[in-house]
Amino acid sequence: MWKPLNPMIRDWHGLRVWIIGGSSGIGYSTAQALHLAGASVVVSSRNTKELDKFVAAHPSAQSLVLDATDESSIKLASEHLLLHGPLDFVFYCAAKYSPMRAQSLNTNEIAQHLHVNYLGACYALQSVLPHMLSRKSGHFSLVASVAGFSGLPFSLAYGPTKAALINLAESLYIDCSPHGVGISVVNPGFVKTPLTSNNQFPMPALITPSEAASYIVKGLAKGEFEIHFPKRFTLLLKFLRLIPYRFYFYLLRKVAS
Repeated sequence: MWKPLNPMIRDWHGLRVWIIGGSSGIGYSTAQALHLAGASVVVSSRNTKELDKFVAAHPSAQSLVLDATDESSIKLASEHLLLHGPLDFVFYCAAKYSPMRAQSLNTNEIAQHLHVNYLGACYALQSVLPHMLSRKSGHFSLVASVAGFSGLPFSLAYGPTKAALINLAESLYIDCSPHGVGISVVNPGFVKTPLTSNNQFPMPALITPSEAASYIVKGLAKGEFEIHFPKRFTLLLKFLRLIPYRFYFYLLRKVAS
């Protein structure tokens, strides 16, 4: 029998959870699911109004406003939380997505994607990972995307940042796992969120944020390193990574045309 790659999280009662990007979409629904499971949940984002709504609807939950692109903002937030005890699970779900193709390449927009999707995760890691390593406990989870598997249409700004997160998670796992710290990467397919609402193309196997949260909670309970869903879609994309580029590009052009 295979040993799980991470410690299995099956009982959330009493665990302190920090969700960065928790005011909408996957982050909100995951915060909701973990609160229901008994975790002590703190949600963070820039959206004060939505954070307040979450706290009002979930007694005992807390909110902490921050800007994921601001290193000092994340540092101050983490210091505040760590004053009250260790963090057992940190979930980086802050994200930016704007469809982009080569004909409209915009480096300012690309830089914004980089700051929110990748550097913000690094700021959070820098703030909390030393504490997890020192006590040989805790779990840090990064939300990437199937867009990070390989190049996709409309994903010129978004996809590379998610590929970076996947690579980052793999490298982190090698260093952190021997010290008892869990590292996981979440690779969703299409999820009906504010980020995907502007897509003008068909989104196969589209699921709700609540369904995404259910997959995430189940994956953590199994101790998975990569949590990808829905598999009827993600396994197809994994297969496409294995075929020669000649056929890969042919199939993608057919889809994007």
